[in-house]
Amino acid sequence: MPLVSLNPATGRLIKRHREHTAKEAASALAAVHSGFLGWRELSLPDRARHLTALATILRAQKKSLAQLMTAEMGKPLAQARAEIEKCAAGCDFYAKHAARFLKPRRPVAAPKNACVVFEPVGVVLAVMPWNYPFWQFFRAAAPTLMAGNTLLLKHASNVSGCALAIERLFADARLPAGILRTLLASSKSVPALIADPRVRGITLTGSTAAGRKVAALAGAALKPCVLELGGSDPYVILADADLDHAAEICAQARLVNGGQSCVSGKRFIVVESVRPVFEQKFLARLQARRVGDPLLADTDLGPLARADLRADLHDQVQKSIKKGAKLLIGGTLPKGCGFYYPVTALTGVRPGMPAYDEELFGPVAAIISAKDEADALRIANDTAYGLGAALFTRDRRRGTTLARERLDAGMVFVNDFVRSDVALPFGGVKDSGLGRELGEFGIHAFVNIKTVWVK
Repeated sequence: MPLVSLNPATGRLIKRHREHTAKEAASALAAVHSGFLGWRELSLPDRARHLTALATILRAQKKSLAQLMTAEMGKPLAQARAEIEKCAAGCDFYAKHAARFLKPRRPVAAPKNACVVFEPVGVVLAVMPWNYPFWQFFRAAAPTLMAGNTLLLKHASNVSGCALAIERLFADARLPAGILRTLLASSKSVPALIADPRVRGITLTGSTAAGRKVAALAGAALKPCVLELGGSDPYVILADADLDHAAEICAQARLVNGGQSCVSGKRFIVVESVRPVFEQKFLARLQARRVGDPLLADTDLGPLARADLRADLHDQVQKSIKKGAKLLIGGTLPKGCGFYYPVTALTGVRPGMPAYDEELFGPVAAIISAKDEADALRIANDTAYGLGAALFTRDRRRGTTLARERLDAGMVFVNDFVRSDVALPFGGVKDSGLGRELGEFGIHAFVNIKTVWVK
């Protein structure tokens, strides 16, 4: 069955990719398992040299890779170039710091003749999404490779061109054969791969529903997994916030990548005393963003990645309005080709509405009124998700305390928008996932933490 890539800006076919056969999938898995047996024997400096070469190739091919990404999933070209640069920076980071992260250590109060060492586990299956086709993979791959593991990539079907390009990058950087293989396959192939004894870990970025299925399969097979799932990030605007700054940051947070990001700001919870002023400033900044051809330099938002995603988002908006939300801007399906959706804002959002209860994966902002600080924090935590959160206040000390103690999320930013940084752990709580990527925590996701005691 072919895997179809469509240009979301035009709706036209880019390419039909042939799905790999069961025999080809078995060959790919055998290759990365064989590759692991050699890769694990390389010294950390040798692995680091290979990752540095990969970073060099990423930067050299940044223009063409960005164009491919924009064509397949609609990301504005400037954001696509920045994504490739971030991938290269991630490779550089782990090439530089992995030796320290993996250095044998003696835990506090441990016997003098005992230590802890970190060993690779083997093949890691990477099940990746379409919204950041390169970064989502490389943020998992760079630490996994430096730890001595190898990778089998099962990417989202609508970005199969990006998946194949990733495999070519490894070849162009002259990494050893069998370090990575791309498998073009539907999600139906995943259970058998997880069950295969040669696969020793699974990393998935995707929906909460997909994460539950993978977690169940990994649990049955007694294999570690890292799950980075959905989010409905609250952005809390307190009464003492700098409203101009908050409005600008919130608009940026809501619309980056067309709003198709797990850590996009989605629920804007505003203390009622400042809500009317914030709402006015926020709308002005939302409306200033330009929706258009993602290949043009002045475009802020391209199309959504697929027609079905646009239909689902519009359904969430319409159901919220029917339940009493007020439409401030947008909310109308545009005519013409492509999968565009207008910048949209809803106010008067309450529990029981999709805009309150569900993840909005697109350029739709849900504005929620809170009576006071305590009520705003209660609403922020009133969600099944717990990936990121942001809080805006002029009192930085108070903001720090609230971020540390009162918001249920894996990441909390004060007076800024939530984003990943290669040096910091990335991940969530509750229905937003398990485990952490990036930083030192990320490289320990797929290692055997082994105690060695010598008498």
